[in-house]
Amino acid sequence: MNGAEALVKTLIKAGVEVCFANPGTSEMHFVAALDRHPEMRCVLCLFEGGATGAADGYARMKGDAAVTLLHLAPGFGNAFANLHNARKAGSGMVNVMGEHATWHLQFESPLRGNTVGISQAVSHWTRMSTDATTVADDGAAAVRMARSEGGRIATLILPANTAWEEAPGGPAETAAPPPRRRPRPADIAAAAEILRQPGATLMVGGEILAGSAAVLAARIVSKTGCGLMAPYFVPRQRRGAGSVPMARMVYPVDANVALLADRKTIVLCGATRPTSFFAYPGKPSLPEAPGSHLIPLCDPEMDAAWTLGALAEELGAGTTPAGTLTPLDLPDLPTGLVTPEKVGAALAALLPEEAIVVDESVTASRFVWAATETARPHDWLKTMGGAIGDCLPMAAGAAVACPDRKVVALTGDGSAMYTLQSLWTMARERLDVCVVVFANRSYRILHEELRNVGASQAGRNAARVFDIVDPPLDWVALAKGHGVEAVYAGESEALVAALRRGLGEPGPFLIEVPC
Repeated sequence: MNGAEALVKTLIKAGVEVCFANPGTSEMHFVAALDRHPEMRCVLCLFEGGATGAADGYARMKGDAAVTLLHLAPGFGNAFANLHNARKAGSGMVNVMGEHATWHLQFESPLRGNTVGISQAVSHWTRMSTDATTVADDGAAAVRMARSEGGRIATLILPANTAWEEAPGGPAETAAPPPRRRPRPADIAAAAEILRQPGATLMVGGEILAGSAAVLAARIVSKTGCGLMAPYFVPRQRRGAGSVPMARMVYPVDANVALLADRKTIVLCGATRPTSFFAYPGKPSLPEAPGSHLIPLCDPEMDAAWTLGALAEELGAGTTPAGTLTPLDLPDLPTGLVTPEKVGAALAALLPEEAIVVDESVTASRFVWAATETARPHDWLKTMGGAIGDCLPMAAGAAVACPDRKVVALTGDGSAMYTLQSLWTMARERLDVCVVVFANRSYRILHEELRNVGASQAGRNAARVFDIVDPPLDWVALAKGHGVEAVYAGESEALVAALRRGLGEPGPFLIEVPC
């Protein structure tokens, strides 16, 4: 048994089921080992950012880590943006990064790069295997780290010779991750007392919003009268009928300042301190009101669900009052020219129960979000780190994790071009994804940001770097070129027909809407 096979056997023994791969020469022995173990599902991604984006979506929906296979420092560099997004989302993954044979590293070969340095810039854990005898143990340690603290980025650098050389001893055992940290009883009691006071708000995030724990927050609100809020960027949120309604932070700085104006104290549970996305002249980086107090009870790496339960117990908040949860209320189907609001209405009316919505629609997002608040029960995944290009691969990964659920990908045309290749992966794997591309022919958010920073109105050069025209992108042709059926919907009636098809039939389907 060589090192590569010992590693694959270790991953399988640990319960890792999927490898999102874009391999090169230095990873060939790892590929050969995968070939001998068909129980590991291998998904080819035609760009490394597609592999890491897919692993992000998989981890959010599966609740466990996948493996990515990346080729040397340049391949890891291509994967970096969606590793950043995954890190912000708390998505666990194991990256196997190939490296030149140890004795070859003394030479300046074309693909030689700083594999350790580029990994450490985004990974929580980095290790380079020193020889074939350590590979299995290194792999087990990587899986353990990926499963720690709710999800971590673990990168194992595998020199080619450590993959092909003999590895006596076979696969290694993967230890359970360490228990997640919890607040002290005194901190729970202090937070409970704060929430009883006027002007208090409970801000929840992370795993609380992904499952049933959010009901505990509703009970706390009913018991204390405190406010309840969620961050703008949430890895996974339960929404629609039966979910817990709550206010949410937004993107614009001034609107967030207004939202927090009367919040005297904010207790953070599974959430980090609200911070403006960018700095703007004359506007605050922190939107909370001057003199308000933030209580960091439980950060996202801690056991937030347990913490919320302990807080509810401390407050005696044991029941969920009738009428607390979101009712089912579907809108009428829209007519006339398509607008973002009408896309939201159509999707809200037709979204199937237990759908997974992956959102990187940027400027159109707020309209669809508002419309689907009372839709059928669904999960909502958002690009977390602000690095665009996560939507399409994340949707692919979510579909691999949950093959029995419809995935809906909402993306702007500019964002989608970053990882267009993921359409091919959807077609290759027959993934059940309905993609809606908001084709506004520009990076519209940049037009807004130009005004927000007070730079100027868009002139010729600004338009040349903001607008996606001359030539315009043809998303129907682009999708079909990647093996995905697609239609253009400029009228609401055509949109409704397209959504009925895309949501009702299995397999990938794309709808281009001009808004």
